[in-house]
Amino acid sequence: MADFDLIVIGAGPGGYVCAIRAAQLGLKVACVEGRETLGGTCLNVGCIPSKALLNATHQLHEVHENFETMGLMGAKPKVDWDRMKAYKQDVVTGNTKGIEFLFKKNKVTWLKGWASIPAAGQVKVGDTVHGAKNIVIASGSVPSSLPGVEVDEEAIVTSTGALSLPKIPKSMVVIGAGVIGLEMGSVYARLGTEVTVVEYLDAITPGMDGEVAKLLQRILKKQGLNFTLGAAVQKAERTRKGVKLSYTLRKDDSAHEIEAEVVLVATGRKPYTDGLGLEAVGVEMLPRGQIKTDAHWATSVKGIYAIGDAVTGPMLAHKAEDEGMAVAEVIAGKHGHVNYDVIPGVIYTTPEVASVGKTEEQLKEAGVAYKVGKFPFMGNARAKAVFQADGFVKLLADKTTDRILGCHIVGPGAGDLIHEVCVAMEFGAAAQDLALTCHAHPTYSEAVREAALACGDGAIHA
Repeated sequence: MADFDLIVIGAGPGGYVCAIRAAQLGLKVACVEGRETLGGTCLNVGCIPSKALLNATHQLHEVHENFETMGLMGAKPKVDWDRMKAYKQDVVTGNTKGIEFLFKKNKVTWLKGWASIPAAGQVKVGDTVHGAKNIVIASGSVPSSLPGVEVDEEAIVTSTGALSLPKIPKSMVVIGAGVIGLEMGSVYARLGTEVTVVEYLDAITPGMDGEVAKLLQRILKKQGLNFTLGAAVQKAERTRKGVKLSYTLRKDDSAHEIEAEVVLVATGRKPYTDGLGLEAVGVEMLPRGQIKTDAHWATSVKGIYAIGDAVTGPMLAHKAEDEGMAVAEVIAGKHGHVNYDVIPGVIYTTPEVASVGKTEEQLKEAGVAYKVGKFPFMGNARAKAVFQADGFVKLLADKTTDRILGCHIVGPGAGDLIHEVCVAMEFGAAAQDLALTCHAHPTYSEAVREAALACGDGAIHA
């Protein structure tokens, strides 16, 4: 007889949400986690600690750049790096303890240790084999590196090491101009570090709307980040002073070097399935290391499912959470669903950047006739009042039906504003539906409405 109806492997956002939802649906559930704390990469060394540092350094930026303008006078604060890291850790601890409480509340058993799957219906943790009617693999991902760049988490670090450097470096090279690289680069630039971002492609934020990427780069450059684009990194070597990074410019194959105290490798992440024994059990894998699943997150082995970073799709905590809830519903005999066309993405720089749906580039490539409604935050009274008038809201709608196809925001609170559009898209709304909805004044959200108005007869304040 199985010990559990479901064993979830991994207690990150996908895993712990799956476990809790399955327990709420009446299943006997266990979740395997080898870390000392629950929450996975996101809560421990990813989303949450990085947001704490982004918040702290944003406040520092405000003190130095805007306080006197607002009539707030006085001595400017100094940075106590150890106390800032302690604040970050307090935020992490509060969140991870919260997941532990939710497990107890919902009667989810925490199996402490690292899991393997010796056979279908079995999960081994330590020396004990537990029976399970169903298994969900939510093992997450780990940072990926480059040939010739050996991470030591001291001078050549991933995001994990960058969150807890012993001191604020005078200089840092960030390899990769994606979300992690730009967020952590912003943190250290605000702390006074000379930051250079080296990116292989000719634009930052790969896959994002081109107009958004160009504006964000200009804004971040004003904030002190330097960019070297179209650069192929060859190697990184430790020196007495730090690290020497060698790269070639793709446009002319010219060789260059740059030295810094710290190099942050932010070149993406790869699925983490080591030690699970998937091949021996017969779980089919994809060429890039992901687990192959069907439309219901089932693998090639009956009773074994997979979600989150371990499968295809964007490596986002909220995508994993959605899949976790959906697969729990499927296992409980219900109809789980994830709308992959309405998964937002956010970069938590200042200003924030958020997007959902299609970009202009994607619509052009697909031959879709569309219209653009755009509104600058310069026309938004509240944004101007808080020194965040850079940026815009861009709404994309079908030219014939007016149905919303995508939205891209650079501006204050973009990570929250985008969800109004997500809900609208989930219900198949038209731009006019947003335009006719009353928005409170003065709020940032008025910029979304103005962009929707711009899809029709025109914005009012532009």
